Amino acid sequence: MKTVNDMRLDFRSRPENEALARMVISAFIMPVNPTLEQLGDVKTAVSEAVTNAIVHGYREHSGLVRMRAWLDEGGGLLVEIADKGCGIENVEQARQPFFTTMEDAERSGMGFTVMESFMDGVEVISQVNSGTIVRMRKQLTPACCLVRDA
Repeated sequence: MKTVNDMRLDFRSRPENEALARMVISAFIMPVNPTLEQLGDVKTAVSEAVTNAIVHGYREHSGLVRMRAWLDEGGGLLVEIADKGCGIENVEQARQPFFTTMEDAERSGMGFTVMESFMDGVEVISQVNSGTIVRMRKQLTPACCLVRDA
């Protein structure tokens, strides 16, 4: 389908910028008039991906996180969160529920599981010492177009 809008936002890997990413993606998809559930799903998935980039990608140092998003004419959303941090050694293992590389910290190891449950598709591309890209897809149905039971 034809892309009708796209955006890019670069920000420092600081915890407070997770809220910025949530607000920007919310504003970006509002013209589609998503349901409140869809809006919450997208915000939560973006929050998890950005938090992973900040906490796991850059760990003890600061770096750049890039959020890109595309909307197609049918309401399809593609969101990409990328960092140039340490990368993920074993993506398949990292996607398993409760897996974490930071066992001594307050991390549940559920980030990818949450993303997968709220989005229609999640792809993770990573290379050790080069960074990680998380691509997430979601079909947005305008709230006005949903059929309601009488």
